[in-house]
Amino acid sequence: MTTASAFLPFTRPTIDEETIAAVGEVLRSGWITTGPKNAAFEALLSEYFGGRPVRTFNSGTCTMEIGLRIAGVKPGDEVITTPISWPATANVIIEVGATPVFADIDPVTRNIDLDKLEAAITPRTRAIIPVFLSGLPVDMDRLYAIADKHKLRVIEDAAQALGSTWKGKRIGSFGDLVSFSFQVNKNITTGEGGCLVLNNLEEARLAEKYRLQGVTRSGVDGIDVDVLGGKYNMSDILAVIGLGQMKHVEAVTAKRAELARHYFDCFGPDFEARTGAQLPLQAFDTSNFHLFQIILPDRGPGTRADFMTRMQKEHNIGTGYHYAPIHLFTLYRERGFKEGMFPISEKIGRLTVTLPMFNSMTKDEVERVVAAVNAILTAEAPAQ
Repeated sequence: MTTASAFLPFTRPTIDEETIAAVGEVLRSGWITTGPKNAAFEALLSEYFGGRPVRTFNSGTCTMEIGLRIAGVKPGDEVITTPISWPATANVIIEVGATPVFADIDPVTRNIDLDKLEAAITPRTRAIIPVFLSGLPVDMDRLYAIADKHKLRVIEDAAQALGSTWKGKRIGSFGDLVSFSFQVNKNITTGEGGCLVLNNLEEARLAEKYRLQGVTRSGVDGIDVDVLGGKYNMSDILAVIGLGQMKHVEAVTAKRAELARHYFDCFGPDFEARTGAQLPLQAFDTSNFHLFQIILPDRGPGTRADFMTRMQKEHNIGTGYHYAPIHLFTLYRERGFKEGMFPISEKIGRLTVTLPMFNSMTKDEVERVVAAVNAILTAEAPAQ
């Protein structure tokens, strides 16, 4: 029976009135492309990441591509990443002419298995793109020990990890090249956009060239182009949204932890034994809980589709899944990947479900989601 409760989406952005007004001011200013608000946003992000240079872009995809170019990755090189991510993580490797190499994931963290990552390294390996799924970092000490041992660059796909930490240090405040996304469902959003945290001003200047057609500005003497760049700059319209959002970053991170803790408390310690489903790690010391995902019990073909349909039709609750295994997409099958190559990724990619989690969500809504999940997973048979 369908509930009378209002529809509960799995994500919803929160933009305050002050930020909405600030967007209007930018529109009235006459300077709506990359300008002073973007410079202010970059400065604020740099401060947040401990003074490291930061450059903004119009997506969290081009940030990784430019990171690879800055790292010197070129045709003939290999880059290792995980099959469980948005396609962009692997697509950018192909964009720069390199070869994507996948390593299976750890079944508990759902991040790349660092043992398998190290085993995948060859003489052609030039870089690693680890993904911090749902905001949970990999073991950063071990990751960089592997990278240092094999002289590899690291482009961290921290798209979901703004506010996450490792041993008390913010992700992005250390490491090599670190890519963040501000897409609409992220904890902090600019609608679309991203940023790249860099190691030094030389890399920052190169990033500026790559984001604007490779142009070097020379004042009245005109311009020059010495690298092949694209059109990836962030407008002041997006930047001013980011400035408003960053005022709330600490509160947002704390709120997500509070909601996640309530999810765990409501599901209870016997949830996995009762239902056969798997909860995420209770990683309150590191994760920003960008997503709250469960792994469903395997009840055969259609398991996830049935669950997601029932959540919406019977309980008026939206869900999602993140992500389908990249290596099984047509583009990658054509490159020789197939079923059975990364079995853990394939199983989790088939059974993972993302439950509602957003900044304005309430504890009552968490309880509503938990009740619906329990009702479906403990039912004797699927609804007809």
